[in-house]
Amino acid sequence: MESEDDVHAPAQLRSDVAVCRASVKGLKENWQKWSTEHQECQKHNPFSHSTRPSVAVPQRGRDDYGRPVEGSMTERRGKDAHTHISEEVQELCHVIRSIGEPRDTCGDGEKVITVEFGKLFERYVTISNKLVGILLRARKQGLVDFEGEMLWQGKDNHVVIYLLE
Repeated sequence: MESEDDVHAPAQLRSDVAVCRASVKGLKENWQKWSTEHQECQKHNPFSHSTRPSVAVPQRGRDDYGRPVEGSMTERRGKDAHTHISEEVQELCHVIRSIGEPRDTCGDGEKVITVEFGKLFERYVTISNKLVGILLRARKQGLVDFEGEMLWQGKDNHVVIYLLE
């Protein structure tokens, strides 16, 4: 048996149903909006299965090939990463200057700062665990030089690294 408190008034039931319908309708509209926006975005994605042939696929040799969309978050993250790596390369050069020794490498009186890989590794490992990668980047930029393609701890401890700049 129901007491008087358990029995809902007809007006109260109608308002509860209306609130429920309104919130479900809002969820449905939000989902539909997201779905439509996603479908439009996928039409411009060259890697999507729903790409139309009319969408321009990036062509090799063009300036924008292999580059993120200008102004996108991907472009921003790439620029931030480039800045971070450049700072690490500069810090590496500073460490080489501080622990390296000037040497006359060509016999012409011009001294170049040099350091052995083992000594640099011992000092730099407290700064970063990416020494070899940063050395390779610095060599690519023409800031340092060393013999060989890759340096291995232990095996290449006596390889001399030259600071060119």
